Amino acid sequence: MKNSSHKELDLILGAKHHDPFSYLGLHHKGAHYVFRTFLPYAEKVSLKVNGKWVELVREHADGLFVWEGKTSPGAPCLLKIEQHNQVIECADTYSFTPTLSDDELYLFSEGRLNQAYNTFGSHLIEHQGVAGVRFAVWAPNAERVSVTGSFNKWDGRINPMRVRGATGVWEVFIPNLNGNELYKFEIRNRNTGAILVKTDPYAREFELRPGSAAKVSTSNKHVWQDSKWLKDRSSYDWLHTPFSCYEVHLGSWKRNAQGEFLNYRELAKQLVPYVVDMGYTHIELLPITEHPLNESWGYQTTGYFAATNRFGTPDDLRYLIDACHQANIGVILDWVPGHFPKDDWALARFDGTALYEHEDPRLGEHQDWGTYIFNYGRNEVRTFLISNAYFWLKEFHIDGLRVDAVASMLYLDYSRKEGEWLPNKFGGRENLEVIDFIKHLNVLVHEDFPGALTIAEESTAWPGVSRPVYLGGLGFSMKWNMGWMNDTLAYMENDPVHRRYHHDKLTFGQLYAYSENFVLPFSHDEVVHGKKSLLDKMPGDAWQKFANLRLLITLQMTHPGKKLNFMGNEIAQGREWSVNQSLDWHLLDSNWHQGVQLANRDLNNLYRNYPALHDLDFEGRGFDWIDCHDNDQSIVSYIRRARDGSFAIIVLNFTPVLRKGYRIGVPQAGHYQELFNSDAACYGGSNQGNGAGLETENVAWMNQAQSLLMTIPPLAGVVLNISN
Repeated sequence: MKNSSHKELDLILGAKHHDPFSYLGLHHKGAHYVFRTFLPYAEKVSLKVNGKWVELVREHADGLFVWEGKTSPGAPCLLKIEQHNQVIECADTYSFTPTLSDDELYLFSEGRLNQAYNTFGSHLIEHQGVAGVRFAVWAPNAERVSVTGSFNKWDGRINPMRVRGATGVWEVFIPNLNGNELYKFEIRNRNTGAILVKTDPYAREFELRPGSAAKVSTSNKHVWQDSKWLKDRSSYDWLHTPFSCYEVHLGSWKRNAQGEFLNYRELAKQLVPYVVDMGYTHIELLPITEHPLNESWGYQTTGYFAATNRFGTPDDLRYLIDACHQANIGVILDWVPGHFPKDDWALARFDGTALYEHEDPRLGEHQDWGTYIFNYGRNEVRTFLISNAYFWLKEFHIDGLRVDAVASMLYLDYSRKEGEWLPNKFGGRENLEVIDFIKHLNVLVHEDFPGALTIAEESTAWPGVSRPVYLGGLGFSMKWNMGWMNDTLAYMENDPVHRRYHHDKLTFGQLYAYSENFVLPFSHDEVVHGKKSLLDKMPGDAWQKFANLRLLITLQMTHPGKKLNFMGNEIAQGREWSVNQSLDWHLLDSNWHQGVQLANRDLNNLYRNYPALHDLDFEGRGFDWIDCHDNDQSIVSYIRRARDGSFAIIVLNFTPVLRKGYRIGVPQAGHYQELFNSDAACYGGSNQGNGAGLETENVAWMNQAQSLLMTIPPLAGVVLNISN
């Protein structure tokens, strides 16, 4: 029978040792010291003892080198390694003490380590006076975890890690490593012996796809210039200020002459001035976390803490965000905490078990998307997600998170048939662990990052999505109004002659418009997968399509609620969006497309400059119908109001019929002028309207004391205000 020393040697040689630090490195052996190192590619190894190099004995042909002596060589032990005609002097990895504190590990296990990205992953540090890289990973069901990389020939035998008690956390400090080293974790499952090679869940950079190795990041040297923006944001009254968001996929907004991606810095020079010129207040970036497949649009994330290197380094992204802030543009990140892909080198079955996901597919799999669902009840998983949100807000100065697919997270039976889901402990369909996670997330964001926004893409009637947690809500700042979007687009797709029969789709939204803090979205989801572009959804001939599109945008920009538009909508893109090519910027050679772009620009500026159009977006007192009953002529008219008493009149005609002498009621006598007319010639319209202005008549109408006789252009919207 082998003695314990031989058993441990076999475990080292077989890469099965659960605690390599108990065998390798320097140890007492009676009155002597014994030092062991496993270096299978070394030809000769020496240890510095009392200032002299002493050659070690090769005790095993596979590369175990041993020294014994009465005098301690000190810590950390220094080695001279000769291999392949090279001589390398370095400290011994297994001579170092642990680098992670017990407090960090405790908070991680409790789900309260909000900046876990500073603990896990790879970090350039100095430990015991020596520079190197600290690696840490969570793999509680592993028998052994190693760091592999180009620095050790991707050999899992060479750098096994130490496990920290029962936490399931493994760490190792490898001295003399520099930045930009590629690495992965090799994990041996303790139950099956299966070997898995995984990328780092907390990695901040990766090699270029199709490779999937993590990279020791050196990119955090950007000097921020946005202190004024952040200071102003902390007192940002987002409830009463304009929010007009330009949703962007960076890889297909615009490409260079060779059809290649613009990098982050090129985007800073081209995208930011464009957004400023168009009058938007914010940019929302489709997911920019690392993902292997362009066609996933970024929604199947494999690197949650890594800015995709398609467009440059993390510091290049910081440069872009900084440029936005210096131009007074906020940046919202599309964030995906609802699911993750099944790539076998990433989070899926990370240590050979369902670690980040649920084991039971009735809880753990998204049938629609072929992905896994996070296990939100597991503290370490909650820490991963919370710290990821914290990371983007703190390290990249992101101004808010648009949280993807919230409905799929909230409901246990989301897109599932009877028998395909498990109820909660009370027998209900609500995911109680998700509710707790979301509330915690929103409280944390609003407390630690004043002025930052959280926006829910939530498509159901779940109550209180954008109400504070202390009032029983989920705590989001705002919620996408999917009902308004669907009703409005369904209405607009009708031929104008039939719209009179669907008038309620224009008016129904007011019944719930103030139940949440709504954003009105025409997003990327509405212009893909056979849904057609916004322009192509519009009925009629070319003239009517463009007029309908200008009318649609006028409705959106004057209706209560904040605004979001996907790139391409503003230039009347004719085809559906494709992730693999630039927008069709050549369309702007056409006057009609120029007209839609100009209308968008003018509406953005109108929305920003007139408080009546944004001040009370979330309050019923900011809106009054003038007339919502004229379905025969498919006309609606309403008043938008601000807290300062100012107001605007909006009249929308959804037929191609010119209406002259149309009487509307107004709240105040005086002279009214057009602020905006979507039928103006400069937008490509027929130039019908009320250019000279309008005088009120002392005729009560539509519950108003005064009224106007006006011209309403065909398929157009008009915005009026009273002259001072």
